[in-house]
Amino acid sequence: MERLLLNILLLVLLTYLIGLSFCQHPGLSSNGDKTPYKKPNFIVILADDVGWGDLGVNWGLRRDTPNLDKMAMEGMRFVDFHSAASTCSPSRASLLTGRLGLRNGVTHNFAVTSMGGLPLNETTLADVLKKAGYLTAVIGKWHLGHNGPYHPNFRGFDYYFGIPYSHDMGCTDTPGYNLPLCPACPPHSALSSHQKDCYPEIALPLFENLQIIQQPVNLTSLAAMYTEKAIQFIHYASQSNRPFFLYLALSHMHVPLTVTQPLRKLPYQDPYGANLREMDTMVGKIKDKVDGTAKENTLLWFTGDNGPWSEKCEYAGSVGPYTGMWQKERDGSSAKQTTWEGGHRVPTVAYWVGRIPANVTSPVLLSTLDIFPTLVSLANASLPPRRRFDGIDVSGVLFGQSSKGHKTLFHPNSGAAGKYGEIQALRLDQYKAFYLTGGAKACDGSIGQEENHQPPLIFNLQRDMQEQRPLNVKSAEYRAVLPIISKAFGGILEDIATDNVSMADYSHDPAGTPCCNPQHALCRCQLAYLNTSFEKYR
Repeated sequence: MERLLLNILLLVLLTYLIGLSFCQHPGLSSNGDKTPYKKPNFIVILADDVGWGDLGVNWGLRRDTPNLDKMAMEGMRFVDFHSAASTCSPSRASLLTGRLGLRNGVTHNFAVTSMGGLPLNETTLADVLKKAGYLTAVIGKWHLGHNGPYHPNFRGFDYYFGIPYSHDMGCTDTPGYNLPLCPACPPHSALSSHQKDCYPEIALPLFENLQIIQQPVNLTSLAAMYTEKAIQFIHYASQSNRPFFLYLALSHMHVPLTVTQPLRKLPYQDPYGANLREMDTMVGKIKDKVDGTAKENTLLWFTGDNGPWSEKCEYAGSVGPYTGMWQKERDGSSAKQTTWEGGHRVPTVAYWVGRIPANVTSPVLLSTLDIFPTLVSLANASLPPRRRFDGIDVSGVLFGQSSKGHKTLFHPNSGAAGKYGEIQALRLDQYKAFYLTGGAKACDGSIGQEENHQPPLIFNLQRDMQEQRPLNVKSAEYRAVLPIISKAFGGILEDIATDNVSMADYSHDPAGTPCCNPQHALCRCQLAYLNTSFEKYR
């Protein structure tokens, strides 16, 4: 009884504080009067390693995404939408800052032993929205630093539930596909004589806020836990009368693939199709919750962090028609880790009942960089000062009022050839120019030779979406577009050089590896899953 009374008192106090905080962040109507502006809710769902061709509505070779296909019919589908980088950490950093890796400092992936993360002087989307009165949560994969102040609870998020990096980083007891079975460790007392039998990596941890609640993670139940927590947060936030921002960073479709039910019961027998359907079901449940609570005031935005990891063969997704044939004819991959279209063109759907027109396919050139400035604008908030942004406010495009997107997009190296973060390709209207190619491994094990291109390779994507035949350097078309491309390339480098840029800490220390019980052999503890309520916000 005492505990119940304490919880009631805490809830009353929380309600008072929420009301006080909300009153401190009033909005203004568009005409400047004192009518409160009802700030919209935002849900950004970021899939991992999903292919442009994985959505049935995009490519039609699979039928594993009925919920996303339905959301596209009820909202807006973008067919020329791009991730800001082609690997995990850089693309996530750019989504949450609206800035390319050369500006925000995150140019390649952080490791299990990384001590740093997204630089602390970078302002995240959650920072801005929280200051504007939003409840904020990140559920899923973080991969932007897990030690000390780099933890998501210190980067603007009130609530965090998820894993600190990819679920193939470290040892997992339920490895699923494309990962060796992780042998059990011997008892601690026998560790000295059987050290060689122990898997050399630390098991993957699951965090709830600052606490590890499960390690190693049960991957077969992870999707269900993410869905449960997301639905709980949406419900709690809707009841609080505060606007909310949910960043749901899925583990799908990254390897290892885990199958939660026998394949024979599924329409498709392959593990990738089963996982794709599971991801789609998760999205459907989130959308159902939105439709049942606050659909008239909630923007739901689904996209991907980069293209499929073709090195994983049948456990990788489809790039659709964006095959990067020029590279494939010379060995190596043209998907994840590369600047070919298959590496960064991602499936994207936006849904908001009454605001985003239904059943619209948009050809506008957009990027995950645009999510930050667009949501900040819709929240009636302000962009952080003294820094430049690569994203633009595309709310007019979302609402069917504009067809203006980017004239140019810049594609950095994130893990293959060349220097991390450097701009290796750019898009100018229908043209795509490459200054460096190669470096990523294909399914057959081949790695394309690193090649510098001066003058650059230029493709006309309108005629050649497969990026197979570059323009002849002597053609009138090439000579006409090259000066414009060269000016844009030089302009972005000069702009970044004069910007307030950050530098990420990529130092390593094995002691920085998250572990729930340092005294336990390889931290292989099995903690009970804790059902922490949302009333326990910091």
